[in-house]
Amino acid sequence: MKKHVRNLLILSTLTGISIYGVNKAVSISSSMKNLLKTDRGNFFNWRYGNIYYTKQGKGSPVLLIHDLSPASSAFEWDKIVKHLAKHHTVYTLDLLGCGRSDKPNMTYSNFLYVQLITDFIKNVIGSKTNIIATGESSSFTLMACNMDSEFFNKIIVINPSDLAALCKTPNKRKNALKFFIDLPIIGTLVYNLVYSEKNIKNLFYKDYFYKNYMVPTKVLESYYEAAHLRNSHGKYLLSSIKANYTNINIIHALKKINNSIYLIVSKEKEGGKEIVDNYISCNPSIEASYISSSKYLPQMEVPNNLLEILNLYLESN
Repeated sequence: MKKHVRNLLILSTLTGISIYGVNKAVSISSSMKNLLKTDRGNFFNWRYGNIYYTKQGKGSPVLLIHDLSPASSAFEWDKIVKHLAKHHTVYTLDLLGCGRSDKPNMTYSNFLYVQLITDFIKNVIGSKTNIIATGESSSFTLMACNMDSEFFNKIIVINPSDLAALCKTPNKRKNALKFFIDLPIIGTLVYNLVYSEKNIKNLFYKDYFYKNYMVPTKVLESYYEAAHLRNSHGKYLLSSIKANYTNINIIHALKKINNSIYLIVSKEKEGGKEIVDNYISCNPSIEASYISSSKYLPQMEVPNNLLEILNLYLESN
């Protein structure tokens, strides 16, 4: 019996060491190309971690907020940021838990990002700002505007979150999943499998791009690198997302906001029109536009078409 226990302990130890080695190899290999450099930006020393950001151009301030995903970063805006900077002071950032920013071991809540966006505008930009946000970042952007509207000007959302999905809350089963993903070795392995090169490619082919044969290799590599920077600690954000901590019911906030809100929705995104209708039913002053030949990330797939709409909204009174 003692021999059996000893062998089991040895096997467990060797397995743990092997998994640790695999995780370390992923962390090293994913950043070898160093696509997400930091030399062109700065860091905002926020109370929960350092936030990477860039600033370029002159004119009225515009803050670009990427989708809330461990694989996302300000790289999402690369095809449009220089064009916007011709007439605006354009800021991009990597959200806490994403890309080049810090990825602390904590629970990432919707209100955490409300605080981040508000503090960034107050302390870095310093004046009323136009916001362009993608997908899952729409909820905390709108909540931040509702809570402290004096620093927010126009809100433009690309493919906003489904209002019904945002109402889902944490429960025991979701918290158990969060606990598992947060585990030091096995949780990291699961995270690395979720954000493997193959799965990131499938994500772009299925959900992110309409013409999946046009996804550039650099885009896939940049998302893979972003997911695994800082020893794959993006898993703490993933676990919070899976446990619904980044969700919040924004219906009441939508009804109260007096700022101009514009929605840009891809025609090829499933359920897009229904989502728009639900937002407008909460706030009839919301304006919406539809964009063709793209799915979730038109800023990467059809940047020129998106820029036409963005310029129209940014220049309108």
